[in-house]
Amino acid sequence: MSSPAQRFLAALEQECPLQIAGVIHAYAAKLAGRAGFQALYLSGAGVANASFGLPDLGFTTLDQVAEDARRITSATSLPLLVDIDTGWEEDLVSGRTMAVMHQAGAAAVQLEDQVSMKRCGHRPGKKLVSREDMIERIRAARSTRPPGGPLIMARTDAVAGEGVASALDRAQAYVAEGAELLFAEAVESLADYQRFCREIPVPVLANITEFGKTPLFTVEELRESGVRMVLYPLSAFRAMSRTAEEVYRCIRAKGTQRDLLDRMQTRSDLYAVLDYEAQEQKIDEAIGPSGSVKE
Repeated sequence: MSSPAQRFLAALEQECPLQIAGVIHAYAAKLAGRAGFQALYLSGAGVANASFGLPDLGFTTLDQVAEDARRITSATSLPLLVDIDTGWEEDLVSGRTMAVMHQAGAAAVQLEDQVSMKRCGHRPGKKLVSREDMIERIRAARSTRPPGGPLIMARTDAVAGEGVASALDRAQAYVAEGAELLFAEAVESLADYQRFCREIPVPVLANITEFGKTPLFTVEELRESGVRMVLYPLSAFRAMSRTAEEVYRCIRAKGTQRDLLDRMQTRSDLYAVLDYEAQEQKIDEAIGPSGSVKE
């Protein structure tokens, strides 16, 4: 069977640009797969926000992110790109970061050039490490990656604070050190994406996140610009959260959910996603008429 990294590369070859759906848990991964996505993404902000109710400021640990990744990869064979923020420096140097991500089934990891107490890529006040320090991160990830382990995607946040020229300089250095994929954060124009794609010799990702610095460019526009991957990191999570807010308020105010049923996934639809009846049948066959597990 092919490795997760090989499946990610295969998806990258089959779809141009490859649309990557952000998922916050295993059930969302199943929904994205049913919609036709060929690759998935676990956002560091998604783990912090959805699993722990925290802002995306570098609070989550390697083991916490790996557990969310493991749950997703256990529920789907689609390749998963995992946001590992700055890599958890001591774990990155020791090799634990790459080993744990490999064990969790990550197809690729996204490693960025912010300081360890990072910020969301579309917030003000981001601070970057030096180009040399980021190169050391990439070197540590490459040298400790297990055989068949995750691809390494280098992310630069330099566009917002240092400008496109500096970001390109950093990106070229990161790729020269062995980064196999590139994530340029907070790019604001198609012309700048064209420049990244022209000057960087590895596949470039466009992060099309809502309410941020990057306009909501279409797949067609990004394809024409040379972009190879298009990421929607938290689109579904934002929609889920808004709907949940409205549901809670309505039930609290009206004392019933009757007016909300047309906005809910039905029980039968849920069962279809989970292959519920087939799982029940397996259990029934295993326990037999007596209700005891067959020997």
